[in-house]
Amino acid sequence: MSHFRSLAGVLKLQNLQCFRKPAVAGRSFFPNRRCCSSGATQPLVNGCSSNYVEEMYYAWLENNKNVHESWDVFFRNVSAGASSGDALQKTASSLFHSQGLAQAPAQAEKVVEDHLAVHSLIRAYQIRGHHVAQLDPLGILNADLDSFVPADLITTIDKLGFYGLLESDLDKMFQLPSTTFIGGLDTALPLREIIRRLETSYCGHIGVEFMFINNMEQCQWIRQKFETPDIMKFTSEEKRTLLARLIRSTRFEDFLARKWSSEKRFGLEGCEVLIPALKTIIDKSSEAGIDSVIMGMPHRGRLNVLANVVRKDLNQIFCQFDPKLEAADEGSGDVKYHLGLYHERVNRVTDKNITLSLMANPSHLEAVDPVVQGKAKAEQFYRGDIDGKKVMSILMHGDAAFAGQGVVYETFHLSELPSYTTNGTIHVVVNNQIGFTTDPRMARSSPYPTDVARVVNAPIFHVNADDPEAVMYVCKVAAEWRSTFNKDVVIDLVSYRRFGHNEMDEPMFTQPLMYKQIRRQVHVLKKYSDKLIAEDTVTLQEFEEEISKYDRICEEAYTSSKDAKILHISHWLDSPWPDFFTADGEPKSMSCPLTGLEEDVLQHIGNIASSVPMQDFTIHAGLSRILRGRSEMTRKRRVDWALAEYMAFGSLLKDGIHVRLSGQDVERGTFSHRHHVLHDQEVDKRTCVPMNHLWQNQAPYTVCNSSLSEYGVLGFELGFAMASPNALVCWEAQFGDFHNTAQCIIDQFISSGQAKWMRHNGIVLMLPHGMEGMGPEHSSARPERFLQMSNDDSDAYPEITEDFEVHQLYDCNWIVVNCSTPANYFHVLRRQILLPFRKPLIIFTPKSLLRHPEARSSFDDMITGTRFRRMIPEEGIAAQSPDNVKRVIFCTGKVYYELAKERKQQDLESEVAIVRLEQISPFPFDLVKAEVEKYAKAELVWCQEEHKNMGYYEYIKPRFLTVLSQDRPIWYVGRDPAAAPATGNKNTHLTELKRYLDTVFNLQAFEGKKF
Repeated sequence: MSHFRSLAGVLKLQNLQCFRKPAVAGRSFFPNRRCCSSGATQPLVNGCSSNYVEEMYYAWLENNKNVHESWDVFFRNVSAGASSGDALQKTASSLFHSQGLAQAPAQAEKVVEDHLAVHSLIRAYQIRGHHVAQLDPLGILNADLDSFVPADLITTIDKLGFYGLLESDLDKMFQLPSTTFIGGLDTALPLREIIRRLETSYCGHIGVEFMFINNMEQCQWIRQKFETPDIMKFTSEEKRTLLARLIRSTRFEDFLARKWSSEKRFGLEGCEVLIPALKTIIDKSSEAGIDSVIMGMPHRGRLNVLANVVRKDLNQIFCQFDPKLEAADEGSGDVKYHLGLYHERVNRVTDKNITLSLMANPSHLEAVDPVVQGKAKAEQFYRGDIDGKKVMSILMHGDAAFAGQGVVYETFHLSELPSYTTNGTIHVVVNNQIGFTTDPRMARSSPYPTDVARVVNAPIFHVNADDPEAVMYVCKVAAEWRSTFNKDVVIDLVSYRRFGHNEMDEPMFTQPLMYKQIRRQVHVLKKYSDKLIAEDTVTLQEFEEEISKYDRICEEAYTSSKDAKILHISHWLDSPWPDFFTADGEPKSMSCPLTGLEEDVLQHIGNIASSVPMQDFTIHAGLSRILRGRSEMTRKRRVDWALAEYMAFGSLLKDGIHVRLSGQDVERGTFSHRHHVLHDQEVDKRTCVPMNHLWQNQAPYTVCNSSLSEYGVLGFELGFAMASPNALVCWEAQFGDFHNTAQCIIDQFISSGQAKWMRHNGIVLMLPHGMEGMGPEHSSARPERFLQMSNDDSDAYPEITEDFEVHQLYDCNWIVVNCSTPANYFHVLRRQILLPFRKPLIIFTPKSLLRHPEARSSFDDMITGTRFRRMIPEEGIAAQSPDNVKRVIFCTGKVYYELAKERKQQDLESEVAIVRLEQISPFPFDLVKAEVEKYAKAELVWCQEEHKNMGYYEYIKPRFLTVLSQDRPIWYVGRDPAAAPATGNKNTHLTELKRYLDTVFNLQAFEGKKF
């Protein structure tokens, strides 16, 4: 079937009217592409051909010499107003007259048709050549799951007919379009050579996916890198370096297998080329000026990367296999293939200093991705590296996880957001073509595991991992791409896994055919060494000497590792803070500082928070009322929640502490209370951040609305907080319960990060919480989950010393608070930075209290000499006569205001005391003990608005009993146990509220009951 016999019929008037002059301005040449026929008889406008014509037209507009003479004549005629049919006739007439073919119309028509066909053929290879590339080292699978061979690729001679070409056309010369570089210095080539060069460029051991990118400059850049003849050349020295790196990668795994044959190590066998690949990326990036690389990876190959890329001492790696080694540091530690490292060294290729940081991470695949990005962003931010020319990130992935884990998608979507971009990440996928035991056909719906990267227009380079030189070339191109365009790029190392998921696993149960082939597969080191020996790049003796040299290094390190008796987790830090701690990694002091401020500082911040520090800036009328309210509060020396936060942030900025607040809608605040970014009502996208106008030499304040993601964004902020202890990094959930989509980050990193990896982190989680009739999904921040993971002992009453408070904070894994006053919120934020160490801070923030008239604080609670109050005791009438108090109600957070209101209405202020726990964990044993002893005759009650199986009761109950030596009970008052956190019915909500308020103030409620 000839697809190009009737060009005049294809390029109809309705399809080409877009070329007329009125459409040129603004480059909107194809306002309605659906006008192009999609019929089978008109393939030129089918698939990609409309794009092809468009590219030709753009190229012609730039310079008529950019296109073939036939296109030049055609576009001139159309632009002159000729109909498409007439334009085509004039095109053919002009072209063929110049070539002496005016008397042979049939022959002339074929020349045009054949040139168009060849141009489409070239484009077909650029788009779909990767589908037939020889990517699988095993030769038994397609790297993609689409087993078809594209009909427009010339895989057999008969395929020429698709384009209306004949075998006799193979030796004819054809002009090349400007959208290909296969000609090199030649502008025309025989069809046979065109096809051969296209197959070399796109169908060999490299498959390139890039034609979905909507930037012509970037597409041309990639074409040039892969189409230019003989561009993939390596010097003898480069080949020798590659071989040496491959030897180290392979022999390291062999050494571990010999010494610890029954140990899990998640080796790299089958993709040993990863090590020289990473080193090539780092070399090329170092040449471009990069001096800091933050890396994240799963467990497979981690020990090899630590040894041969980061350059961790081998003896420290080997001693990890010793089961008798005792841990010297506090904490639980982690398995060796989860550990990270920070190391500074000289890059031997560029002779430049470079810092490599491999982040520690759990077995939860891809969870480390946003963490790495956050740390990279922070380093760029603190160094003023706006374009990412000094700091970059590399992320390694497995094929199954890259396709299966949603956090990959979330992380990609952060890649070009202003406050989250790292200016391009190089992704390296170790594509084993299998999950644990799962076949790719059961593991993903997309053709490739890398298809997720297409959403951000990242080019994807698939490469056969058994061709080391092809891998190295792809890595060089990827590094150059990142340096040139500051965008993400993906390298898909199509390889195999020589053993099972771990070395003890039997893969033949589920993949018998694959593993029969793997057992026959020649190692890549053998293949490549044979190649270099055959071409006299190295001799057999040199090769064997290089192997012996590295084997000796391993043996010597193994011998010295036996001398190790103690395992130091601190030797595996991925984010050290050398100037913050002592040389031994200890806090420089153990004092809990006062957190109050001078009144003139509070007044100054209040005044700025009430103003618009930019000229001719029109704000919303409703916001004007809010600012007037702030000004009035400042004048009266009072603050609400928003103003207290403003003063905490502003005072830290004054002291040079960077403050970053991130999350969904945080600029305004979910509840329209914050308004840290003002928007000009008259000028689009003109904004003002008054917080950045507080002081002349203040630290910068970053407040940024995030994408609608919790997992990815919280991981990012955690990574950002790792980079420096001198920053307050806060993540606010839109509603507190939304944190559960980021539970992996909370469980695996925030709660346990210091215990596993000696990693301090001061991130702040702000979780709006409170039962206010908003339904089960907007009520509870799930405090019970955070308290359950707190590590303080409920059954041991601690020794109370003068510095008990700070030591208790130092020993805990995180701090959980539910403040009931703006002043205490102000203090806990400031304390987070003024402490001599860093702990994650979980704050259950209010909703209705943001505007509650009673939820206000005086400057007197915030001035010099004041501090955070872990517990706020009864300060009213009941405190004056404790012996007359019949009941003490302990509570936390918003419920205090409901209790205080009800107590007043029932006139029980002298008989009932209300005590607020502001810091719930670590539990304030000392303050609680003092309070219960003060009210020795009173009945003790814990009241919460949450359901009994949720909230705080299960946490506080055993600790209260420890304080009370099990002698007195503490009764529960609150909602009954339930499956959902809250009711969705407003009437039920109010009924529940009335019920527990009636119970808590019924002084006979527990008479005759046993605890």
